[in-house]
Amino acid sequence: MTDPIGDLITRIRNGYLVHQKQVRASYSVIKESLVKILVKESYLKKVTVEGKKPQEKELVLELKYPNQEPAISHVERVSKPSLRVYLQAKELKPLRSGFGMRILSTSQGLMTDREAKKKNLGGEVICQVW
Repeated sequence: MTDPIGDLITRIRNGYLVHQKQVRASYSVIKESLVKILVKESYLKKVTVEGKKPQEKELVLELKYPNQEPAISHVERVSKPSLRVYLQAKELKPLRSGFGMRILSTSQGLMTDREAKKKNLGGEVICQVW
């Protein structure tokens, strides 16, 4: 697989499209921190890690449906392996009038665009969600 983060985002998008209760994805540290941000921002209900050995670990994502509507109406991968997208702190503008968010990979780890703007950090734009 050439883009494991893109695969995770596609699994989440497809899970919401067919109204699944949970989605499973292979484990990595960056994927875990990305979905923890989505849980913290109330786009997912919860995330658990199953498996003990590193090669058996798996992320189990509980999807959230407030009022029987998906919590995420749009999620897309911005920075791809073939084309990296970077933004400086001064370029971070509110997404969808503040109703959406970007997840950035900064020198201090993954964080939302609002957190990066507060800390005056720029970085690679992993994805955007609304």
